[in-house]
Amino acid sequence: MNSYLVIWLLLIVPVAAACLAVLQKSARVALRIALVGVGIELCLGLAIAKRVFSSGAATAGAEWLRLDALGAYNLVVMLVVYFLSSVYALFYFGREIDAGKLVANRARMFAGLWCGALGAMTLVFVSNNLGIMWVGIEATTLLTAPLISVHVTRESLEAMWKYILICSVGVAFAFMGTLLVAAGARSMGIESEHILFWTELCRNASVLDPAFVKAGFVFLLVGYGTKAGLAPMHNWLPDAHSQAPTPVSAIFSGFMLNAALYCVMRYVPVVESVPGLKGWSSSLLILLGIVSILVAAVFILSQHDLKRLLAYHSVEHMGIITLGLGLGGLGTFAALFHTLNHSLCKTVAFFTAGRLGQACGTHNMSRLSGSMRLSIVWGGGLFCSILVLIGIAPFAIFMSEFQILKAAADNQAMVVAALFLVGCGIVFVGALGHAMPLAWGDPGDARLALPARRAEAAIVFLPLAALLVLGLWMPASFKHALAAAADVIKQAGAVQADSMFSIAR
Repeated sequence: MNSYLVIWLLLIVPVAAACLAVLQKSARVALRIALVGVGIELCLGLAIAKRVFSSGAATAGAEWLRLDALGAYNLVVMLVVYFLSSVYALFYFGREIDAGKLVANRARMFAGLWCGALGAMTLVFVSNNLGIMWVGIEATTLLTAPLISVHVTRESLEAMWKYILICSVGVAFAFMGTLLVAAGARSMGIESEHILFWTELCRNASVLDPAFVKAGFVFLLVGYGTKAGLAPMHNWLPDAHSQAPTPVSAIFSGFMLNAALYCVMRYVPVVESVPGLKGWSSSLLILLGIVSILVAAVFILSQHDLKRLLAYHSVEHMGIITLGLGLGGLGTFAALFHTLNHSLCKTVAFFTAGRLGQACGTHNMSRLSGSMRLSIVWGGGLFCSILVLIGIAPFAIFMSEFQILKAAADNQAMVVAALFLVGCGIVFVGALGHAMPLAWGDPGDARLALPARRAEAAIVFLPLAALLVLGLWMPASFKHALAAAADVIKQAGAVQADSMFSIAR
């Protein structure tokens, strides 16, 4: 299929699915239409990504739309997470429909906004214009906010408004940063409608005004960092994750945070190519990454709510990705690898936490004690996913964290490496202290076994199996895709990736 057509279809299909879903009378039909729409989008994404990795960037709309290796990689990760979450949502909300806890109009609203948010995030990845990319991020805020309060309670409404207010302020900062970068591009001598084209900014970075670019990147990092859940701008995240329905929490943590961080990735090669700013953006990224890891580590120790615990793990892992991006070279390769690893594992973690909470009526970890006796799928899946999140070998998260540590050593950033190890060590001990009672503790009261359908077992254990395989062996095609995506940021290469994996083996 023509790549030009596929790019347009990537934007059209989610909108069409959203419109069809909200027109249905049946709640189940609306959810199924959403699943079909996401499935079609996944097929289109895989097709265009294969073409991009083999033949180079694809463009459409007079180059206003452009998908390169970095965008294609993140697009595929998002679509995989979205598809898994859509399958889970069909079962999760199906039980609530049967129990009379979800009425048809709320289910239709969910399905429509679910597909609409997919379209907005897709726009982020196919935009060559950085202003349009900002529009996509702003649209995700507006479309996902009502999803937090699918079940209207005082707590969910409070979390929704907190999310809207904090993220809107953050995105406003990102807008100011975008305007400052545009102001710094006045001397490029190109048509005004192309002044925010990413390709033009990269091509003409040497003539950008350093003062405007420097100020702009600070605003961008604070703005998009707020949406990505980086500390200390993360305050909205634990409330939104804990109050949202589990499929929404999975998407928030599994990919929406990554979409905001992707926007920062787009600016890194531009800033690093401006005269006098080499290494400047990297220092900010390293600082913000370390702060996020340490702040999350402290809060993880004292959590009692399971979904809030997983939310602080998101803060930690966004910090790890940011740290890798700041270290550059192998660190950039590892950051993108960690993006996939965290997305898959955190999605599974929320699936299991949500199903246990749905069955037991609470996410309080003391009330969920002994979950392995309740269900090998949900209790066992939760225990395994927490182990993977904290970096147990030989899973892929251990490998990507090891690569980031090696990148710090290669840069002789020993203080950074030490702080990274301290943060990860605290998280390891704290999370393991929560995980053991969750899996093997005394349940305290008699509870019925919690069965799981085969499809549910598959969406729990297949991603964990994939993370195990990627921790032991990386296919050449996947390694090539990762290296190509990292090369877009101009700080990683296939030679470093190959040498790293030869050492790891």
